[in-house]
Amino acid sequence: MEHTLPLESMTIEEKITIMESLWEDLCKDQKQFSSPGWHESVLKEREQQLKNGNDSFIDWQEAKKKIHDSI
Repeated sequence: MEHTLPLESMTIEEKITIMESLWEDLCKDQKQFSSPGWHESVLKEREQQLKNGNDSFIDWQEAKKKIHDSI
């Protein structure tokens, strides 16, 4: 099944809203898919960077607000 969206005429905010909706829907059926093999090593590396004080992160809601405010 193929779906097309009028991407050229959509605002960035509309595109982000659609992406969020897709991710929410995908997350409902997490048991149907698994992370790729490289994902665990990337997460471990990032965790180590946090422990070493070489990296930081912010809350997802705060990150979304920053993205929203920048567009």
